[in-house]
Amino acid sequence: MPDPTALATVVADRTTQDVVVLHVSGELDTTSSSELTGPLDNHVVAGTRAVVVDLGGVRFLGSAGLEALVLGQQRATKTGVEFVVVASSRAALRPIEATGLDSVFTIVGSVDEALARYTG
Repeated sequence: MPDPTALATVVADRTTQDVVVLHVSGELDTTSSSELTGPLDNHVVAGTRAVVVDLGGVRFLGSAGLEALVLGQQRATKTGVEFVVVASSRAALRPIEATGLDSVFTIVGSVDEALARYTG
């Protein structure tokens, strides 16, 4: 159960044996980015096919949140895990685009779109 007093919460949802969706909500900044780094460390591991980071509930994405995503992407590359970011809201997309990270991450508009990559 997520901490109701935390600025950000992350809920992991294992959709298949080897695909995990991390649903992020709240504000990802210096004081709360560890809420994302912990789950990324736990799920971006060998044997996982893909980790989908759903930023649909994010109201603010600061530099520490972006750093957590970059570190997750780097870890995924090293371990052979696909890393997909779901970002469609202005709060999530704007900082990603402003920093040029939209050319680093695989970004899709919905969790369904991300999961369609791994089914069928």
